[in-house]
Amino acid sequence: MRDDMILCQQKVAEVLAQVNQIVIGKEECVRKVMAAILAGGHILLEDIPGVGKTTLAMAFSETMALQNNRLQFTPDVMPSDLLGFSMYQKQTGTFEYQTGAVMCNLFLGDEINRTSPKTQSALLEVMEEGNVTVDGVTRKVPEPFVVIATENPAGSVGTQLLPESQLDRFMICTSLGYPSLENEIAIVKGRQIQDDKAALQPVINAEQLLYCKKLVEQIYMADDIYRYLCELCQTTRINPLIELGVSPRGSVALMRISKAIAFLHGRDYVIPGDIDEIFLDVAAHRLVRSAKAKAAKRSAESILIEVMQNVKKPTAARR
Repeated sequence: MRDDMILCQQKVAEVLAQVNQIVIGKEECVRKVMAAILAGGHILLEDIPGVGKTTLAMAFSETMALQNNRLQFTPDVMPSDLLGFSMYQKQTGTFEYQTGAVMCNLFLGDEINRTSPKTQSALLEVMEEGNVTVDGVTRKVPEPFVVIATENPAGSVGTQLLPESQLDRFMICTSLGYPSLENEIAIVKGRQIQDDKAALQPVINAEQLLYCKKLVEQIYMADDIYRYLCELCQTTRINPLIELGVSPRGSVALMRISKAIAFLHGRDYVIPGDIDEIFLDVAAHRLVRSAKAKAAKRSAESILIEVMQNVKKPTAARR
């Protein structure tokens, strides 16, 4: 088992290396997205247009040989565009299911906050249950199944905020952000071009990715680390600056992705630093700040940093 884990860690490192050749200068964000995929979670990228979100998703699908679909969300996108629909076939006299955009391994939903709440809720069921229900018939989506959704920052024209119930379904919310000066020069000079995408080679396939995910689930986490993780989440629920803290679903997500972070660092056990590395990305979008915090212009991230500073870190980690 140990040899299998080392081999999978090497393969995943190759995936990251290839993606980082296409998405220039965003190694940290790429690693977090990979961790969420290994942990079986979904990713929300909150960013402005044009910073490489679609390129990131396509690079992952190519290097892991995943079937991918992309849908640009607009106000007129219907749930049937996502889930599929039944079409009457005159030749047979029966209704035949036509697949929707989510019937794939990696679904990229661009600008999810530009579509209607009805369409957003349709995606919610697929993300949570891994099922598509059309005309009373439930069908499983392919495995693995990952949603990478993007949304424009609040305040952009034509957008509406996602409800807390849907935000809670995303394992992490992160941002690519603008490139540095040096990285932007590299992009403008043509090092990040369409030909680079064609040069991507599959490193693993869907079946191998599923096996890597099983190995991630077996990463060891000591009882003291479990306690530390849960204390972080519990503290968000009693903080006067937070009206709504991290839910138990968020605690489970933090546990799963912390194991994936340990896996990416080449370990078979979790340390407190793994939790600290990903805590803000797991927790910030799940918080609802209090009126006091908003009046003081305190961001969710700054509040969570204080939470981490006030919770004692354990030392136990290894078996």
